[in-house]
Amino acid sequence: MNAVAISTVHRAETSVRDGLARLARARGWTPAVLPYSGYSSGTSARVLCRVVLAPPSFDLERHRGMRGWRQLLTLEHPHADVSISLGDARLTATTDASGIVDVQMDLEHPLAPGIARAFLTVPHRDAVEAHIHVFAEEPVRGVVCDIDDTAWVTGLAHPFRAAWRTLRGTSSSRRSVPGMSDLIAETVRGERSPGVVYVSNGPWNFVGVITHFLDLQGFPPGPVLLTDWGVTPTRWFRDGKAHKTTTIARLMEELPHVTWVLVGDDGEHDPDIYQDAARAHPGRVAAIVLRRAGLKHVGDDVESVGRVPVVRGDDGDALLPLLREALQDQSASTSDHP
Repeated sequence: MNAVAISTVHRAETSVRDGLARLARARGWTPAVLPYSGYSSGTSARVLCRVVLAPPSFDLERHRGMRGWRQLLTLEHPHADVSISLGDARLTATTDASGIVDVQMDLEHPLAPGIARAFLTVPHRDAVEAHIHVFAEEPVRGVVCDIDDTAWVTGLAHPFRAAWRTLRGTSSSRRSVPGMSDLIAETVRGERSPGVVYVSNGPWNFVGVITHFLDLQGFPPGPVLLTDWGVTPTRWFRDGKAHKTTTIARLMEELPHVTWVLVGDDGEHDPDIYQDAARAHPGRVAAIVLRRAGLKHVGDDVESVGRVPVVRGDDGDALLPLLREALQDQSASTSDHP
């Protein structure tokens, strides 16, 4: 019965979207690209974007600055073709049922470490740029960082308050977790191609707000990998734990030169996800850093998953010295036991 209900609601939702799309097209709306940041290493690059229906006057920068709830008011355009140009590579990709393009591009020549630009085009619109964060083809340290209650304060322990912050807030009104931007920046300082990837169970609609917040608060730049909300043909809600687990596994595979520091909080599934990643990918996780998102604790402790240190603290200011010490101890241990 539940499966029938889910399928019925999904079909109804799709029917409403298709009806709204017909009305929008009748008013002169056409496909427009919302670019997302991707990443690259060697001769492969991950490029992401979303296609929505928008009026001729659509302004991408204005859209990115909208309040949270207004970001949800988009009309996704499935099965649209997007022309992608990156370095010497050209590709035409088609959006999925949610209007998303998530494609792996093969490159003839590696991109220079740093930030490259992919150009995304749909008919009747100017090309838009998507930043591609390029990792060096050599051993480097990177960071996977959660957003909610790790980078910014959401308060998931109080669901109604968290929902209000999410739907009402802007990038400038959100409160940063103290010291966390410094922790992330120091962890990758000195790397040839400092790499940070932000991963959240939030919807793609909020990527502009999140990216602007990270920039305002001094977090290092990096791709923000979100998910799609809404009913699927088989589930009421998408599996957030599976999203993070799959995303980390994909980073391990596609960026083989990177050893990761995994940064999150203890309010959701981060401890289990990160510990599973450390076990599944030996030698690829340098440390696990967990912010205590609940009540204040007295003292901080360090545990481990095998030889991977697990550091816990109330905020970035408390965590940074513990992480420094844990990484130094790990480095010394590695030198003693090659």
